[in-house]
Amino acid sequence: MSGTVKDIVSKAELDNLRQSGAPIVLHFWASWCDASKQMDQVFSHLATDFPRAHFFRVEAEEHPEISEAYSVAAVPYFVFFKDGKTVDTLEGADPSSLANKVGKVAGSSTSAEPAAPASLGLAAGPTILETVKENAKASVQDRAQPVSTADGLKNRLEKLTNSQPVMLFMKGTPDEPRCGFSRKVVDILKEEKVDFGSFDILSDNEVREGLKKFSNWPTFPQLYCNGELLGGADIAIAMHESGELKDAFKDLGINTIGSKESQDEAGKGGGVSSGNTGLSETLRARLEGLVNSKPVMLFMKGKPEEPKCGFSGKVVEILNQEKIEFGSFDILLDDEVRQGLKVYSNWSSYPQLYVKGELMGGSDIVLEMQKSGELKKVLSEKGITGKQSLEDRLKALINSSEVMLFMKGSPDEPKCGFSSKVVKALRGENVSFGSFDILTDEEVRQGIKIFSNWPTFPQLYYKGELIGGCDIIMELSESGDLKATLSE
Repeated sequence: MSGTVKDIVSKAELDNLRQSGAPIVLHFWASWCDASKQMDQVFSHLATDFPRAHFFRVEAEEHPEISEAYSVAAVPYFVFFKDGKTVDTLEGADPSSLANKVGKVAGSSTSAEPAAPASLGLAAGPTILETVKENAKASVQDRAQPVSTADGLKNRLEKLTNSQPVMLFMKGTPDEPRCGFSRKVVDILKEEKVDFGSFDILSDNEVREGLKKFSNWPTFPQLYCNGELLGGADIAIAMHESGELKDAFKDLGINTIGSKESQDEAGKGGGVSSGNTGLSETLRARLEGLVNSKPVMLFMKGKPEEPKCGFSGKVVEILNQEKIEFGSFDILLDDEVRQGLKVYSNWSSYPQLYVKGELMGGSDIVLEMQKSGELKKVLSEKGITGKQSLEDRLKALINSSEVMLFMKGSPDEPKCGFSSKVVKALRGENVSFGSFDILTDEEVRQGIKIFSNWPTFPQLYYKGELIGGCDIIMELSESGDLKATLSE
């Protein structure tokens, strides 16, 4: 592997490589980007100069699942791994910074001085070094001019995304797509018989780069409905295959070409207008039970740890950010629930989020509520608050009694000799104390070791401050200082 650069083709492949713990440098690039091509030459020579590290490339727009995982918004972009963890990143064409960062990860002989182009190694040769020097000069200007979404560009992008009810930002044109993903989405829209506008992002780099920031979506194609981002190729394909793309278009009032709705009901929203009509009593009762099975319930594609669509993943991310405990149901595993819930809720797409049995909406509504602060407010009004952080929980436990003992077992039934000794010492001094059995809660057991910087148990606290473990408590007891220490 050393001295070579290999291409990564899946996130699973990258995850497996990371588990080895070896130093890894990942280059996100694009074939259309000259800076990417120049840095790729540098990258190849660094692979020769640093044989202890593994060098991989990812074509950012061809592998959106990897790009999204590492928040890639522009290329070239580099991610550095060590011991299986992300330790650094670099955006832009900066050879010197790249050499320095590679050196730190791979064990450079020196990283005290900024890396000059020569530090890329003699193997680079004069031609590459000259290219690097020129690129380094240019990159100063590049780094000073990040992608802008200032008012002028933002207004332009808003007008473009709203210029047609369905708008596709793609590589090429519908008649001549320039990438397979764009071609696939064009084919899907034609199959759905949806009239759509398009914009060739290869013809305007300002729009191309600006739209990535504007939509917070790093790859193309991008499909918009009524000015709102629906997603990229993977989401469009999944929704088309499941039949939900048609439902989503109906929900948004977008009718197919030549459909009865477009002739007789133009302008009316889609949705399922029949409410609970058509549901059997058994199914209605089952759905009511499911939506009320947890205070916060998410009906999604996949599981929270493995979402099967971007919209479901986004709602999971939002709930986790808000530290909300929630239940979930994978609608891909039960078609009766999947179809029935659309009628029950009068909501034809997924995910669907319920709070105390009431539908809040899908991903777009949840996202808007989070951005405006309304989500936190609504959840609070319904008595649902975020999970307490471990640090806050530990502080609350430590301060729950003036004298607090974290031990194995309980004072009446200690489960280790050291805990038993401390209990006897405290009782011998008639000290009133609270206790917590660390054997009943692994999160507390491991967390408090780090919190207190004390690796063993028992641990005794007084007024929120750590006094020590068994040996210190026994010394204080034998010297007669224990009671005084716990009453200062």
